[in-house]
Amino acid sequence: MNTRAKRLVLPLGGAIIATSVVGASLSSTAEAAPDRKSRSLSSSFGDAKAIAGTWTPSKLKAAKSYLEDSTQHSKKLSTAGTRKASPDGKAGLIAPTSRSSRSVGKSKNLNLPTTVGKVFFEVDGKPYWCSGSSIQSKYRNLVATAGHCVYDTDKNKPVSNFVFIPAYHQGKAPFGVYVGAKVHTHYDFDVYEDYDKDYAFVNVYNGIKQVRQKQVSKNEYDKWKGSKETKREEITREEYRKCVLNLGSCYAEGKDTPDDVVGPDYPGAVLKKEEVNEETYKKAKVGKGNGNKYGEPFVENVTKTEYDAYKGPGTKKIDKSGNYTITHFYVQRWYKPGTAKKFYRETFWINIIDDAGRLGDNVGGQGFAWNQKLYKKVFAFGYPTAAHADGDKVYSGETMKWCYNKTYPAPRVSKYKVEEQVAIKCAFTPGSSGGPLVLQYKSSKRVGYINGVVSLTLDTDGNRRYDRISSPYFDGDTNSIYKYAANLWTGKLGS
Repeated sequence: MNTRAKRLVLPLGGAIIATSVVGASLSSTAEAAPDRKSRSLSSSFGDAKAIAGTWTPSKLKAAKSYLEDSTQHSKKLSTAGTRKASPDGKAGLIAPTSRSSRSVGKSKNLNLPTTVGKVFFEVDGKPYWCSGSSIQSKYRNLVATAGHCVYDTDKNKPVSNFVFIPAYHQGKAPFGVYVGAKVHTHYDFDVYEDYDKDYAFVNVYNGIKQVRQKQVSKNEYDKWKGSKETKREEITREEYRKCVLNLGSCYAEGKDTPDDVVGPDYPGAVLKKEEVNEETYKKAKVGKGNGNKYGEPFVENVTKTEYDAYKGPGTKKIDKSGNYTITHFYVQRWYKPGTAKKFYRETFWINIIDDAGRLGDNVGGQGFAWNQKLYKKVFAFGYPTAAHADGDKVYSGETMKWCYNKTYPAPRVSKYKVEEQVAIKCAFTPGSSGGPLVLQYKSSKRVGYINGVVSLTLDTDGNRRYDRISSPYFDGDTNSIYKYAANLWTGKLGS
């Protein structure tokens, strides 16, 4: 496969969408269990602070979801040949941590969870995103998302510059930015690209918030290792000259060019009036064209002083009542406007940041559930964004959405080695990948138990409309990986 980020889309007759990402090389950690693969996302607090600083509001806005490549199936998807996901041991629940006083609003009378947000990362230097959620852990520092949102199976390494923004809404990070420290996936996903294990748990550092910006010199700006940005302001030509003399950081764009006289039908031609004497006006033609009359003559009443001082082409006259008048005559002049240089001063700003605290303390953490029976109702949360395969685009990707339905055995998808995922009826489109499936969600507290993450987006009847989402079945293996991640301490960014 190629190295660009790709959204594995199968939009026709049994279409499937999954996200697969590519990223930067990062060191792996020693394995404590054969079913878990743990890898580093950032190696130090300094690296993490630098990563957080790169995610400016403009970069967040520029990030895209994975919709890049597409493949098509000509037949409908069915559950024939699917192995029903089943428990491999006793069912279990880990209680959530609620922050019910915090709110990101309502959607159709449902309180939306502050735990859910977007994970952002870079692929070959370009910004991308999908969905994720804060999940309960000992040190309040864990995010659940899809494995393909964090780890690229083509290049066998995690994505670069991974951050989580809970309660993301239209470019805002109300609870701070949380940089990924370590990612934990199942061995079968890491090695065999098996989407039956398409989930990941990511430990994050304490969050950061930008407190204020400070303008500094170019030298201070260059030495600053944290988040920073340059700004520019337009200045006058005289200010530009002074800036150059003082060796300031300023520059000019464009060039000075005069107006060009053109015909009235020239693309972009602009009409202006030119004053002429009465004789020239009388000889001018009527209609559209250079030198033709521009409206009727205009009679201006003036004072005697203005009358005596006037030297223009208009006709001066004292009327019968002794009033001093000047009659102005105009003709048409059509021209293409010239250009003028624009001048700018560059200013340098550093972003002063503060420790926003632990993720779970700020937004809470969803509980965790494994080895649960199928046919239970769950909520799915995420940020769908792409259009349906028929071209209809109903989601922006800027606001959180939800679905609610029963789980059932998902269709078999050999391309992704899917044989025992679970699915729910839901019209989410791409962008929702990594979002949680939450069992026993309590709207008043905004928490429940994460019992899956969106892996594939399905068109099961071949009508070019996405009608299902699927998730790996959370079993004892999932619980083992979760428990390991839930007990790791990552520290904090500091000030």
